[in-house]
Amino acid sequence: MELIASKITAVFSLVAFAFIHSLTASLPFKRLVMRVAGPGAEKLYLPAYSLVAGLTILPLVYQIYKNPGRVLYKIPSPWRWLMVGGQLIAGMLAPIAFMDAPHRFKVRSQLAGPQASEADSLKIRGVYRWVRDPFLLSGLVMVWLTPVMTVNLLVVYILTTIYFYLGSLHWETRLLAQFDDEYREYQKRVHRIIPGLRGSVKESDQSSVNI
Repeated sequence: MELIASKITAVFSLVAFAFIHSLTASLPFKRLVMRVAGPGAEKLYLPAYSLVAGLTILPLVYQIYKNPGRVLYKIPSPWRWLMVGGQLIAGMLAPIAFMDAPHRFKVRSQLAGPQASEADSLKIRGVYRWVRDPFLLSGLVMVWLTPVMTVNLLVVYILTTIYFYLGSLHWETRLLAQFDDEYREYQKRVHRIIPGLRGSVKESDQSSVNI
């Protein structure tokens, strides 16, 4: 009974995090914040969003730490350290992806859609030349390269993977609304998750995707 309760608590913590995370990432919520707080809120939105995401994930982390559940497997060395190394590399991918395309996160441009200024056009560069959603790739690698897997962790990871995927669909919908045909052409050239599976956008090819 205690094992079932621990799973329910962990799932509830994940659902609560997903709800808050999705709400604060939605365009209606951003539109409301901009209307209430004014244009100056744009500079503070991303730091505040990241802080809220970090704080709301803490209950889930605590639940997993307190009740990890039965161990399913432990990867021995040296393979364990290769997996941890992969997680570290994946962890560095997210901030690199942000630096490669900061214009994608401007609230003003997201709300303006294709009517945004030319300065806020798609601008494919860096990791986005090989993968459309480096954040999804980074999250999946960090989750599934965990060298020690428990029952509760597996349940959370499966649900997290589903949430990551649904979040990626939402992300693409928002990018289509923001960049319109530019992004549709980009989708034809670059795969969303697996780097290089569909192709890549080279510097010499950027004109063909309206960059």
